[in-house]
Amino acid sequence: MKDLTQGNELRLITSFALPMLLGNLFQQMYSFTDSAIVGKFVGNEALAAVGASFPLIFVLIALAVGVANGINIIISQYFGAKDYAKIKASIDTLYLFCAIAGVVLTITGFVISEPIFRLINTPEAVMPQAVSYFRIYAAGFVLMFGYYATAGILRGLGDSRTPLYFLILSTIINIGLDLLFILVFGWGIQGAAIATVISQGVAFIMGAWYLRRKGSIINLHYRSFVFDRQIFRQAIRVGLPSGMQQTFVALGGILLYWIVNDFGTATMAGYSAAMRIDSLASLPAMQLAAALSTFVGQNIGANRMDRVRRGFINTWWMSTGFSIVVTLVVVLFRTPLMSLFTNDPAVIESGNRYLVIVCAFYIIFSSMFITNGVLRGAGATIIPMFITLISIWILRIPVSYLMSRDWTGLGEMGIWWGIPVAWAFGAIASYAYYLSGKWKKYAVVRHEEVEEML
Repeated sequence: MKDLTQGNELRLITSFALPMLLGNLFQQMYSFTDSAIVGKFVGNEALAAVGASFPLIFVLIALAVGVANGINIIISQYFGAKDYAKIKASIDTLYLFCAIAGVVLTITGFVISEPIFRLINTPEAVMPQAVSYFRIYAAGFVLMFGYYATAGILRGLGDSRTPLYFLILSTIINIGLDLLFILVFGWGIQGAAIATVISQGVAFIMGAWYLRRKGSIINLHYRSFVFDRQIFRQAIRVGLPSGMQQTFVALGGILLYWIVNDFGTATMAGYSAAMRIDSLASLPAMQLAAALSTFVGQNIGANRMDRVRRGFINTWWMSTGFSIVVTLVVVLFRTPLMSLFTNDPAVIESGNRYLVIVCAFYIIFSSMFITNGVLRGAGATIIPMFITLISIWILRIPVSYLMSRDWTGLGEMGIWWGIPVAWAFGAIASYAYYLSGKWKKYAVVRHEEVEEML
């Protein structure tokens, strides 16, 4: 456990974020490995199928993950306030919710997958593999949620290192099983999905075992779990807007694929591969924001608003520096990176065009995420939800659609310009809300000084 309410803010956030960054780097290797091995050894249709599956996966899990994250925010604030009874009740509630949500979403995924893929005009050559990959992946939702819950609990309590160790081992297992199932057994895209489910299960089992052994503050006993309705209502208030925000993003991703699909399999495959690179490149900003959320949660619980402000400023500068470096690396080495997924020149060129346009705006993306990290840590997730709704549905999708029409002469490149437009609006609107100070009233743990400020 780590107390983030004392000591140098930048050093604490950096040391807390680094294991999270490495952990999520390994977590991204799940999808990166699936895409790379599938693209190289199964084909462009399979690579496109993997890419098309992820927006649908995110749509299904976004609300549940949002509520789970709401409970994690509550845990961090109670830990800052040293209320251990509430921490235990929050952990019980989180695990019970994740188990139920995992089962319900697995069943839902099996039922709706094929109709959704047809709705977005997935090419017939890609359809069977997309449905097969998605359904196997969905079968592991309970294991996925179990790991997310365990890792979130540890991070809320200030421990970002332990989840990293579990992820390193599970990622190594995933890569090994990918190679075994695809190259040796010849299971194709189904083998990649099975490898991912097994690997996520390993990470969850190890994390649950670790929590069970910790005892002391956590005092985890699975047979005595109690669902706390008050904490769950707080989690809904804090986490549901965040979950809906991610749902808007995921639905926007599905609709973007509807636009991309008009340009053929090569563009679909190029977009799928470029998205894997993009996901890795955006990790520094995302994990610094996640670390900042825990930092903010604990310091609001301890009534240290001065540290919240300094933590935000220091994290923003660090994230900006990372963004500049990442932009240069991705733009300069985009072709070798794309070549990890495919040897097809058309697919590589399509992915290159995406990376050049999107990577140039990583600084704006990081600014948006860092600001939202403060808001999430305070539990203020409603306004960011509406900001995302406007960014995706009023700006990104319409701009991508209109800019890709024949009259612009941009073709598929027009699709990608909608992304930085949405980021720019999100960054400006989120920072304006931060400056207003109204986000402070959403804290779960309230103090008289904050009440007077509001």
